[in-house]
Amino acid sequence: MPDSTLQDRSINTIRFLSADAVQRANSGHPGMPMGAAAMAYALWTRHLHFNPKNPDWWDRDRFVLSGGHGSMLLYSLLHLTGYEISKEDIMDFRQLGCKTPGHPENFCTPGVEVTTGPLGQGLANSVGMAIAEAHLAAVFNKPDHKIVDHHIYAIVTDGDLMEGLSSEAASLAGHLRLGKLILLYDDNLISIDGSTNLTFSEDRGARFEALGWHIQHVKDGNDVDAVDNAIEKAKNDSRPSLILCRTHIGYGMPNKQDTAKAHGEPAGEDELAAAKKNLGWPLEPMFHIPDDVLDNYRNIGKDGAGKENEWNKRFEAYSKAYPELAAELERRMKGELAKGWDSDLPSFDVEDGPLATRGASGKVINALALKLPEMIGGSADLTPSNKTWINDSPSLQADSPEGRNIHYGVREHAMGAAVNGIVAHGGIIPFSGTFLMFSDYMRPAIRLSALSKHRSIWVFTHDSIGVGEDGPTHQPVEQIASLRAIPELVVIRPGDANEVVEAWKIAIERTHGPTLMALTRQKVPILDRSKYAPASGLRKGAYVLADLGKKPEIILMATGSEVSLIVEAGEKLFADGVSVRLVSFPSWELFENQSQEYRDSVLLPNVKTRLAVEAGVSQGWSKWVGDIGGIIAVDKFGKSAPSKVVLEAYGFTAENVLEKARELLRK
Repeated sequence: MPDSTLQDRSINTIRFLSADAVQRANSGHPGMPMGAAAMAYALWTRHLHFNPKNPDWWDRDRFVLSGGHGSMLLYSLLHLTGYEISKEDIMDFRQLGCKTPGHPENFCTPGVEVTTGPLGQGLANSVGMAIAEAHLAAVFNKPDHKIVDHHIYAIVTDGDLMEGLSSEAASLAGHLRLGKLILLYDDNLISIDGSTNLTFSEDRGARFEALGWHIQHVKDGNDVDAVDNAIEKAKNDSRPSLILCRTHIGYGMPNKQDTAKAHGEPAGEDELAAAKKNLGWPLEPMFHIPDDVLDNYRNIGKDGAGKENEWNKRFEAYSKAYPELAAELERRMKGELAKGWDSDLPSFDVEDGPLATRGASGKVINALALKLPEMIGGSADLTPSNKTWINDSPSLQADSPEGRNIHYGVREHAMGAAVNGIVAHGGIIPFSGTFLMFSDYMRPAIRLSALSKHRSIWVFTHDSIGVGEDGPTHQPVEQIASLRAIPELVVIRPGDANEVVEAWKIAIERTHGPTLMALTRQKVPILDRSKYAPASGLRKGAYVLADLGKKPEIILMATGSEVSLIVEAGEKLFADGVSVRLVSFPSWELFENQSQEYRDSVLLPNVKTRLAVEAGVSQGWSKWVGDIGGIIAVDKFGKSAPSKVVLEAYGFTAENVLEKARELLRK
């Protein structure tokens, strides 16, 4: 353990490396790194198991900076301990193309576990990570071999705890007794508007205690030994832990410490110089790192390599004792899929229908689960409706963490962020379920899954006004369009049961990006694939179901439950002597990824008469139908009535499609 002088200078190195980077960028948040440096030092030097030379070491402890605005705290620690973050990267903070963006991004910076910044998300990510650790430990550990054994640590802020998401996630963590989860709370009593007393006067410790957490208070967050002791006690408690550390935002600044001014703006040259004088730090050069301080941190990094070597030896012994389990864990660690994972997926014939696409999804989930034991799923208290239950497996609970079914409760916000945390942890392919209407509650997590390139699988059922009697509060209208607006998210609205099979295959295969499925509550026909093109065409986003006639005069295109409508209408048009092209269009994103040649082969450029049919807002469809095309859509809220009645009232019948098509042909 370093002497007190070296320890103080090591902590001050974090403070001023961070503050200098913010000052140079003329942008950022110096207050948190300066105030939380000591407790971060205690965690990183005395408890956190990591290997900078192998950031993906499987049994490492996970660290989440939930208050992502304090990113320089994390970047300083990563650089100092020996990750591939250079001093030049620190000096390049917040610049275009840098490794040190304004908020941590998991795909951008070695050592960053999850993308954080939207407050509360990182905290809930850490709950997902702890769920993953508990599940994998239950599946793979043996009494004589503890091969999955690590902690999930997070530094959280006032803003994190203010967000409602944190209460949802903490409630779930307390219920599941996730004892490997430890949160360090940077309790500095300041938010952007000023004192937290303006809005946040509750007893935060009591709240978490009521949720089943182990609570400790550290009166002085600069007391490294006190923080160290609290972490040690937390590690020995079976409950998730919250350690409330009283800190001082902008510690050392003579005029800005303990004020909102320290939060989100550079200190200023004079204030920063005064802070350095206060804490005995040289004014020059900027980005100063004493040699013995760097040696101190790098030795900690080297110790991590030793811990990984020890684990490798334990894993070797485990492999000899339990070769099949070891091979399975190794496959998962590499992110490889089991051989033949897609060999026994169901196929559906016309006589199997009509069948709701949510029902088909439930059948596919269970077929996949037999071959992919890493699949675990959950629902926000809608399991029977979402059809997301994995048969022959218990619920994942505190006493049965090996279960593959997670009851998230009515906690959509937490569910979304936890799924991302499970993905980030690794070794598991998670999916979640709720109604499409409630994707609005999950949008921040869905967006972050796309930004972070997580293999998160989002299953949304009850995807249109076809929900029926529950009415417009539960009938999604604008949701599909808004979700399509998220970059890197693949949205799929399958047209029948066989397209559902293909959608799930894509979701499993997409290792670097999320997939979202929008599925029907109501039953839909299963297309006769001896008559229409194979459902494998879904993989290209849009495909020709059939050409009725030799030279198409009109293209009818649709997604989801409306595909059967264009098929019926198209057959009637053809019977009237009109040549028709029928196009199933389940995924705009997959279609846009195809070559222009393929896209033109589906949506023939010379055929200007086009009609799109989708039970959602019309926004975006003009791109595919052109200036003279038509759209049957829902550009207003739904109504409460039986599903068939609502759909008919809004024009979703084969007769109305036929009428609109004829109108277009007459123009």
